[in-house]
Amino acid sequence: MLRLTGVHVGYGRTSVVHGVDVEVEQDCVTAVMGHNGAGKTTLLRAAVGLLPVRSGTVLLAGEDVTRLRPHQRVRRGLAYVPQGQQSFGTLTARENLQLVADGAGAAGKARMDSALDLFPALRELLGRRAGLLSGGQRQQLAIARALITGPRVLILDEPTEGIQPNVVQEIEDAITALTAAGGLAVLLVEQHVGFALSAAARYYVLESGRVTSEGAGGLEREGDVRAAMAL
Repeated sequence: MLRLTGVHVGYGRTSVVHGVDVEVEQDCVTAVMGHNGAGKTTLLRAAVGLLPVRSGTVLLAGEDVTRLRPHQRVRRGLAYVPQGQQSFGTLTARENLQLVADGAGAAGKARMDSALDLFPALRELLGRRAGLLSGGQRQQLAIARALITGPRVLILDEPTEGIQPNVVQEIEDAITALTAAGGLAVLLVEQHVGFALSAAARYYVLESGRVTSEGAGGLEREGDVRAAMAL
C-alpha cells in the first residue's frame, strides 16, 4: 500500500536519511524503530510530502506520489498524526473533529461516528476544550481526526510518547481493530519496542538514517530488536 524505495532526505546540506527502503502492506501495521536522531520522523515527513525527497520514490497504492504536495497525498488516502498529541487547543473536541468531517462531505458524519466508536471515552469529552484534555485523550483525538479523512494509509509518529499505560493499550487495540477490519495500512514510528512489535506484522530499525535490521513482527522478536538498537 505504501512503498518507499531508495529514499534520501535531508535538511539543507545535511543528509539525514540514506537510501531507505520500507514497505507497508495493506491491512497490516509496519513499525519503524530507532533511537532519537535515527531519522524516523524525517522519513515520515518525506513520506507525507512535508520534506522533499532528494532521490528515491514514494509509491501510494502503486501511484508515484514523490512530487505531490501534502494535501494531494491526503486526497489519495494518506493521513499523518505527528508527534506531540497536536490539536486546536481553544476548540472543543467536537469542533476539532467537525472541522475535518465538514471537509469530508457526505461521508464525514459516518466517519466521525466510526472514529468515536474506536475511542468511546471521547464521546463524553466532546464539549471540552482540547487544550484541557490529558495527553492520552489528545492523542486519541488526533488519531480520530485523521481517520475522518478516510485514509488508506495511516502514519503515526510516536503515538505512545508520554501517555499513561491504560491509554497506550486502548490505542494498540484501536490500531489492531482498524487493520483487522481491512482497507487500512498503518506505518508506526515507535521507541516503545514492546508496543510496536505486538502491533506490527513487520519492523524496521533505523540507525543514523539507514536500515540496520528488519523482519517479521511479534513480541518474540523483542530481543533481536533491542540488540539491533543497542549497536
